[in-house]
Amino acid sequence: MSNDNHPIKRFHGQENTEQTRGRENPERSHGWENIAPSFSALALHAGYDPAEHHHSSGVPLYQTAAYALPNEEYASRIVFSELDDDIYSRISNPTTGILEKRLAALHGVSGAVATSSGLAALGDAILNIAAGGGRILTSYRLYGGTVAAFSNVLPDYGISFDFAHNPDDPRSWEERIRPDTKALLVESVSNPLNAVADLGTLAGIAHTHGIALIVDNTLATPYLLNPFDFGADIVVYSTTKSINGHGNAIGGIVLESGAFDYASGRYPQFSRKAWTLRTRDGRERSILDVAPNTPFTARLRSFIVTLLGSSPSPFNSYLTLLGLETLSARLDKETWTARKVAEFLDGDPRVAKVFHPAAHDYAYRDLASKYLKHDGSTLITFDLDTEERKRDVLDALRLFQLQANIGDSKSLAVDPLLVTHSELTPDELYAAG
Repeated sequence: MSNDNHPIKRFHGQENTEQTRGRENPERSHGWENIAPSFSALALHAGYDPAEHHHSSGVPLYQTAAYALPNEEYASRIVFSELDDDIYSRISNPTTGILEKRLAALHGVSGAVATSSGLAALGDAILNIAAGGGRILTSYRLYGGTVAAFSNVLPDYGISFDFAHNPDDPRSWEERIRPDTKALLVESVSNPLNAVADLGTLAGIAHTHGIALIVDNTLATPYLLNPFDFGADIVVYSTTKSINGHGNAIGGIVLESGAFDYASGRYPQFSRKAWTLRTRDGRERSILDVAPNTPFTARLRSFIVTLLGSSPSPFNSYLTLLGLETLSARLDKETWTARKVAEFLDGDPRVAKVFHPAAHDYAYRDLASKYLKHDGSTLITFDLDTEERKRDVLDALRLFQLQANIGDSKSLAVDPLLVTHSELTPDELYAAG
């Protein structure tokens, strides 16, 4: 039997004319062509064709800095964007490219660029959307390192940040939008309080004003929530967390919907001609000329990641691919066990409050049911009544490891005030909840 109709073939986005001629004969069709692959199948197979890699069953690690090109004409075709191939691993790498294609497939989009860390992904995305200066509208319900970057680094590059003081109230967002606001930015599920953002409402507000919506979906992962289904334009991750899931590789990724209009006057950087993007005959082009369907990630790769050097190591991409294969199985188990632990804590009188969908007074139950598979989260945050009791609990842990991380397949514990959010001022901590 020919393998041309095998459903995995559809994951690659490529077809070989010789192998697919049999489709002209309906008697040879097995009905597989119209079957949508499951999330788990995409996580295992998307973006990779073994026939293109010496028939290796597993994705190879291309641990190389550069590539031996066959001739100068071949190199010219790459340089002038006539051929999509690798020339230097700061720009692109085959292993990293498979990771990008696989995560893009899991979101149903085509634009993705991997980075060296989650903060690199978010910082690069903001530099890209607010090139030349502008404002980002967000809230304090963010990872502490993100807030620290917004307070201490990005303002030095002409980028300002406005904060919605009541992020649960849509009016708090709309009233803060200004003529130079370039994006709304939210965490879909906030770290560490498990607040769920109303993505559909925020997308409506952003798009009414011609502004992009950026969603940090690190906690939810594409398995529990696909933000593009609810109007997000740009999605970022720290792949270090649940996507990798084994605590052995730092990484990040930026994805785009391909649906947002970057040709408006609010984003002139996408229409600006550049010598770097010239044709073979020397005609300057813009990113919208070169990549009209994925301008955000194309510009991100061409100007930000490549020229500022925030590309990931191939080995970290390889480890992330290995972890990604088991994402759905891990999160099915982790959300279940997290719910059991949260229910236990919620019933203990020594615990002042539990921030998790399983808690009896969880404020985001309706939004969790609307947006999250299993109504779930793998993160549990809880308050104890005294600092002494908090130290006693952390010091008494045996199975849980004290780590400055989340999303590992091992159970972890951390004091956010001391570690993940230590950079925040008292006022910022209060605003974060």
